[in-house]
Amino acid sequence: MKKISRRTFVHNFGIGVGATTVMASLPSFMSLAENNSAIHDEKKLNIALIGLGRYAGYLAEGLQVSKYCRLAGIVTGTPSKAVDWGKKYNIPEKNKYNYQNFDAIIHNKDIDLVYVVLPNAMHKEYVIRAAKAGKHVIVEKPMAVTASDCQEMIDACKKAGVQLAVGYRLHYEPYNLEMKRLGQEKVFGQVRLIETSLGYNTGDTIDWHQKKALSGGGPLVNLGIYCIQASRYILGEEPISVTAQFGPITNKIKYAEVEESITWQMNFPSGAVSNSASTNNCGVDRLFASADDGFFELSPAISYGPFKGRTSNGELNFPEINQQQTQLDEIGKLILENKKLPSHITGEEGIKDVRIIEAIYEAAETGKKVSLI
Repeated sequence: MKKISRRTFVHNFGIGVGATTVMASLPSFMSLAENNSAIHDEKKLNIALIGLGRYAGYLAEGLQVSKYCRLAGIVTGTPSKAVDWGKKYNIPEKNKYNYQNFDAIIHNKDIDLVYVVLPNAMHKEYVIRAAKAGKHVIVEKPMAVTASDCQEMIDACKKAGVQLAVGYRLHYEPYNLEMKRLGQEKVFGQVRLIETSLGYNTGDTIDWHQKKALSGGGPLVNLGIYCIQASRYILGEEPISVTAQFGPITNKIKYAEVEESITWQMNFPSGAVSNSASTNNCGVDRLFASADDGFFELSPAISYGPFKGRTSNGELNFPEINQQQTQLDEIGKLILENKKLPSHITGEEGIKDVRIIEAIYEAAETGKKVSLI
């Protein structure tokens, strides 16, 4: 495979890889530690971030207060970022890489894990390269643009004897864990209906998310994956079929290649139905579940928080957490202990979401119900 850099890949399509548009309006409630080594003295997992966009910044902040992980290296195609990040996070020159010399990380014993924070279409290449270098990997979601790419990534990590995780931060977030508990434990009886939506009005800004060759799709892959996840972990079931509809295109220049909005319906073995939507033309962030004997809901629900929720019995009140730190610590602790990561955070989980995304697009394109069994 020809090795390509993030900058080259994006430049080929005439756009710049800037900050994730939808995150610009979200508050950051994470604080930086003055000296994370002074907080915890125990051994930490040394992590290199590959791709230094806005979300990598959030991860870096989480790493500053992490108990089990530290930011030890960076991979970027922008020399000025290498300088700035090196100064800000005290990263030595030997732990700075670009996309051309990245494979040399195989010789660096100071890096244990690589966190891939690149445009979706680049995930496969850099996960496989990291695995071949003998490094554990976390990759942002969606795991890849196709299920076949996901399988190649899973196989490469298994062959290399390294662990592969997907960045499902909400799997450790208290409000979403409560939604999972209420649904799977049938606290209000069998869940019959789930409604979940996530969307942001991103205006006229065009970035790599609107280029299908980079993103794999529009708001469905960027935002809708959270809705798919929520329905699955509330029910503890896998959908058996999907139907879907594309929304109207109001900005034909921006959305020449990907959808502007999409709605879809998933049917589950228990008889439960979920109705979901993801969009780039309005703001929405909610999760609602109706069961035989009551309901439970969050709004805001599946973005970056702070979250708010209630049930038939009253308000929910959980502590606000640093989502990135918590996710990294839960993964890092297990890897440090040489324990296998739980299936809900691995590539086997990630490929399930991508298969559903593929089915949703097929259903929207054909107007037919698509079976998943």
